[in-house]
Amino acid sequence: MLLGCQGGYPTSPIPLGAGDGIWHLWSILLSGWGFPHLLPIGWWLSHILSCHVTQGLDGARRSVIGDSPQLLTHYYDDARTMYEVFRRGFSISENGPCLGFRKPNQPYQWLSYKEVAERAEALGSGLIQQGCKPSTKQFIGVFAQNRPEWIISELACYTYSMVVVPLYDTLGPGAIRYIVNTADISTVICDKPEKARTLLDHVERRETPGLSSIILMDPFEKELMERGRCCGVRIQTMQEVEVSLLSLSFYSPPRPEDLSIVCFTSGTTGKRRDILIQWSPTCEDVHISYLPLAHMFERMVQSVVYCHGGRIGFFQGDIRLLSDDMKALRPTIFPVVPRLLNRMYDKVNTSLKRWVLEFAARRKKAEVRKGIIRNDSLWDKLFFNKIQASLGGCVRMIVTGAAPASPTVLGFLRAALGCQVYEGYGQTECTAGCTFTTPGDWTSGHVGAPLPCNLIKLKDVEELNYFASKGEGEVICVKGPNVFKGYLKDEEKTAEALDQEGWLHTGDIGKWLPNGTLKIIDRKKHIFKLAQGEYIAPEKIENIYIRSDPVAQIYVHGDSLQAFLVGIVVPDSEVMPGWAKKRGFDGSYAELCRNKALQQAIMEDMVRLGKESGLHSFEQVKAIYIHSDMFSVQNGLLTPTLKAKRPELRAYFKKQIEELYSSVSI
Repeated sequence: MLLGCQGGYPTSPIPLGAGDGIWHLWSILLSGWGFPHLLPIGWWLSHILSCHVTQGLDGARRSVIGDSPQLLTHYYDDARTMYEVFRRGFSISENGPCLGFRKPNQPYQWLSYKEVAERAEALGSGLIQQGCKPSTKQFIGVFAQNRPEWIISELACYTYSMVVVPLYDTLGPGAIRYIVNTADISTVICDKPEKARTLLDHVERRETPGLSSIILMDPFEKELMERGRCCGVRIQTMQEVEVSLLSLSFYSPPRPEDLSIVCFTSGTTGKRRDILIQWSPTCEDVHISYLPLAHMFERMVQSVVYCHGGRIGFFQGDIRLLSDDMKALRPTIFPVVPRLLNRMYDKVNTSLKRWVLEFAARRKKAEVRKGIIRNDSLWDKLFFNKIQASLGGCVRMIVTGAAPASPTVLGFLRAALGCQVYEGYGQTECTAGCTFTTPGDWTSGHVGAPLPCNLIKLKDVEELNYFASKGEGEVICVKGPNVFKGYLKDEEKTAEALDQEGWLHTGDIGKWLPNGTLKIIDRKKHIFKLAQGEYIAPEKIENIYIRSDPVAQIYVHGDSLQAFLVGIVVPDSEVMPGWAKKRGFDGSYAELCRNKALQQAIMEDMVRLGKESGLHSFEQVKAIYIHSDMFSVQNGLLTPTLKAKRPELRAYFKKQIEELYSSVSI
């Protein structure tokens, strides 16, 4: 399967094969919970993902699973590819509901597994009849928000061995042009006419000469069709391309070793790489789909839901309405990124007096430490039921990844939501995951033990003075069937990421904890040295400062020419006014952001948290700038998975950073 990385502009796509290790790894992680025919997920995880790991002579560690010396490649014999995963769900659900959607203020409507499969076969057959080849050399672009037609388009490709290439809005026109050309895409399936116009702009400027067909999910005006005809691009609706059931082509699904998808995933370094990955990686469970389908995290969770005949409901497309969608859908599986967890925590933390919430949470945390997860205690009925209801009232599992999660936030939400909260670690190049936390381990500050489909070892970082003997952290390396095969059309980048023995060098710094779990310190490329020679891991510091009540977002900056750190802080517009008033500060949000005395008070609170967390003096910021507008995907300062884009932040706040350094004398 083809997979790609996205940051700034894409540079080299990642082909992913059809090997199935990670797909079925996630099946193990998410299956069985609430399914009458399967054992509970806690049983699977406690047996398969034990924190007890074995260690080889080269320092590589692996999970203990069964008696086989081989790494896990698949879990179900009848589900080795995504096509087979869907067909398995079709079978065991007995043609149950599959994909759900809703209009504003309306209940969810559902397409059955059979309806989805038939539309996929009709669309795939239509693509073939229009000249597309049932081959892994045929790349099909999908340029749309999460919705049922996205999955139908994907399944259409899988049914006929074609390769999916997801695109999404935040890539920008330059990146879209790059992807279309690099992957030799001739056909793109879009949701809205506006995106078709963006593609036509490139064609008219002769920037994407290979693009010849655009298929739209939504209705469009005749002028768009005429515009396409003038520049040699055929524009049709999805319904026009779908053939009748009497004209279907004989399906030709992929083999496990075949390519399947090219994902240009969000990166934080300003560059994109396209990744090559292989395929191999409860009927009552419901998943809410809102994270970008162009990313492996969302796709892995969805594959597990299909594999077990579950349902997937799509949000309306507006993240501000996510809570409303969840109340209507009542999902049982909720994948999140840490920034969303932080926002949830901040909101519930302001709805009641802090001491009341903390008192109730402490009582429930005592149960959590004993392995008791429930949402029917006295504390739930008195305080937490409204929080649970805001997510639909049925969430039984939360899975978080993409960035380290705050231990404070995780601890509170485990208690308040009364559900399992798991944290994983990985990246696109290892098909989303390589470690996962386990049932019974309610500690935080780590990302769990190795998954049974891969080995993990740590390598010294001499240039950063990180050595295993010092226990300070090393580069995380991953090897297994879930690891990608290389970057598309970029042998140089492939050689940098994969060594001759097949180890993926992730670029992340981590260290083993005594219980066999992995702790993430920072990205290697984010770590820098101050003028006096001290190394700084900025994300570690930011994850501490973000716990300050008035702080919504924080960017910590430093470089080798300076002797101290500075920070850019975005206050929480809902929390800061009340926090400031208690300290004698009045005014509008904009006025408070300009108040120098309040700025100093916020920094002092951040430094207090830093001291409590054991930060050294050189790891503490010495000056901050208050910025009133949130970092966002729209302004280019966050990736689609809400991770900070550090090069962009550094450039955006260049003037303010220079002023901060000139204002402090040490």
